[in-house]
Amino acid sequence: MNQLFVVGIGPGAYEKMTLEAQQVLQTCDVIAGYTVYADLIRPHFPEKEYLTTGMKQEQERCRMALEAAAAGKKTAVVCSGDAGVYGMAGILMEMGEDYPDVEVRAVAGVTAALSGSALLGAAVGHDFAVISLSDLLTPWELIEKRLDCAAMADLVICLYNPSSKKRKDYLKRACDIVLRHQGPDTVCGYVKNIGREGEQCAILPLAKLADVETDMFTTVFIGNSQTRKIGDQMVTPRGYQLKKDGC
Repeated sequence: MNQLFVVGIGPGAYEKMTLEAQQVLQTCDVIAGYTVYADLIRPHFPEKEYLTTGMKQEQERCRMALEAAAAGKKTAVVCSGDAGVYGMAGILMEMGEDYPDVEVRAVAGVTAALSGSALLGAAVGHDFAVISLSDLLTPWELIEKRLDCAAMADLVICLYNPSSKKRKDYLKRACDIVLRHQGPDTVCGYVKNIGREGEQCAILPLAKLADVETDMFTTVFIGNSQTRKIGDQMVTPRGYQLKKDGC
């Protein structure tokens, strides 16, 4: 059986990639992916054959990878973060039905909800929801419903794709929805360019979050009613009772 791996490469830095992901890429003949993500790993695997496409060419990229795998080349499709969280695992498994001789396997990676939370402190220490504000494949009405329900349920909310050139006000819209259920002092944070050049993060109240300039490489965290700022860290308590007697 020919093999095609869908590999989550994590936030971007090579040292933040899982050992399994590194090992799979090392043994592959071909690496396919969005140009930006392929360029992140190319210096570490320069001898590989690369198949790249730009944004919004996902199906073409998948078809190229499946054809390479069907031809007997051990192939990997790389995704940022995790292969299954807004990644290419699902679509490759769907398209793979047309290639019965190709086995599609996902290799987990560290998604931005986790790597970003660690940079901020412990932002997702309790139940949380991950919601993308991109309405390219999901109607805004459905995104709005998910935001409203998550905020009403007092979940920590992690926002992917908070804004773009065509969606400049989407983060503000999201904040307005959350403010229906959470107070303006709710602890929030954001991280830009996780694991890449220009990495930065900040903690701020919900009332000020809407004014932050974000892009597709920004991950936003909206705390729940228990989230606190401890020193310079955003912390959502798990609920353990801290004992004062040292036991």
